[in-house]
This record gives sequence, structure tokens and C-alpha cells, in this order.
Amino acid sequence: MLSQSDNTKKNDIDENGMTIRKLRIEDYDDLVRLWQDAKLPYKPNGRDKKENIQHELLGNTSVFLVAEIKGKLIGSIFGTHDGRKGWINRLAVTPFYRRQGIAARLVQEVETRLFDRGIEIIACLIEDWNESSMVSFQKMGYKRHDDIKYLSKRKHEDV
Repeated sequence: MLSQSDNTKKNDIDENGMTIRKLRIEDYDDLVRLWQDAKLPYKPNGRDKKENIQHELLGNTSVFLVAEIKGKLIGSIFGTHDGRKGWINRLAVTPFYRRQGIAARLVQEVETRLFDRGIEIIACLIEDWNESSMVSFQKMGYKRHDDIKYLSKRKHEDV
């Protein structure tokens, strides 16, 4: 079982040598490469800007984690909360390591950390074309809500 702390200890490493730990801003370039490898959309002028991620890392409403093997990032997940509801975003696993339970382990770790902060509802937004993610989250106990419409207002299209 993985530790709840942000520090990596010997028992945080699983039998395959994988560690789940808190994202550090020094990981940013590797994180972007991971997202690109995983074909995750990347918004460098908005939500994914290094300065924006660094700002969130310094706050107390984010749980940004990465999975790594031998120092190489192979997975990422961003958890955030507004004090009452948690959100999962930016879940990615590099293609070579897919179908090994890494995404589920990342989700479980974010859930645990959000629940530990008193958050009792966790949600995720998945674009309608991403059927495999919808199936995966449903297998992890998430309920699909087709009756909800998502609206957003953006300062500019790049965010």
C-alpha cells in the first residue's frame, strides 16, 4: 500500500518498481512529454502553463501526483477541490504502461488524499469522444450523468 505522505519511502515502491509521489515543478518538462506521449490535449497558454501549475502546487486545494519507474514519469493525475467537491483531471498513462492498473492506482491515491481532506464527492469531466476513459471510471465506481451539460466561459480560446 502506498503511503499517504508526499515523500517517497521504501515501502512506497511497488513490486514493479513504480512509485506514486507528489508532482514537483521540476517535473514540468517530463510531465508535458508524458501528456504528449499519452495524446492528452495540452494547453500551454492556459491551464497547463508552468506558472499556473506551480501556483496550484503552492496552494492547499490540489493533489497533483505522478507515477514513475526508475525516475521516468509514466503517469499523472491532477486532483483539485473547492472545499466541498473534488475533481479529477489530467489522468494520463504513457501507452507502454497501459492496462497494468496504473491509472486505477493513481485515481485511488487521489481519492484517498481528497477523502482525507474531508471531500466526500469526487467527479471528473470526460469529453464524449473518450469512451475508454468513461468505461474505466465506471469500472472504478463512478456514475455517468448524461443529463448534465457543461458550460464554460474562457478568457481566451487558449486556456
